[in-house]
Amino acid sequence: MTVALSDIVLLCNLLRPLRDLNDALALFNYLESFYTLHKVFCASPDRARQEIREACFGYLSLGGICSYGPVSLLSGLNPRPLHLFLHFFAVAIYGVGRLMLPFLSPKRMWLGARLISSASDIIFPIIKGEGVRQMFFPATVLAYYRSPPIH
Repeated sequence: MTVALSDIVLLCNLLRPLRDLNDALALFNYLESFYTLHKVFCASPDRARQEIREACFGYLSLGGICSYGPVSLLSGLNPRPLHLFLHFFAVAIYGVGRLMLPFLSPKRMWLGARLISSASDIIFPIIKGEGVRQMFFPATVLAYYRSPPIH
């Protein structure tokens, strides 16, 4: 429920600049940015995207912080974008490691490079949307929950 309510607020703010909800192309572009992170879990004919998906499930199955961290992000219990970035690339590195073992080959290396590229295509728009400063240096950004506004 927390995630649903959070998504409603996020989607509302995302669509605020849109003047006409009947403009299908503009609506599609706004909604596409909303669904960026969901690309990890969507089925895809792209082998690199399939590897990301498998790496994600494998990473979660490791348990401990590898499952608690991402689940707390997905459930809305941990709203820190930096933790999303760290776990996202931990999944990507885990996926590349799975490809490189038990033996290394040029084909597996190429797929590993494509996996990192696909992961970057997913996470960098999120970083841009959140803001680099807010994502990596949140203490430098004033937030409503840190201190009440001064009147």
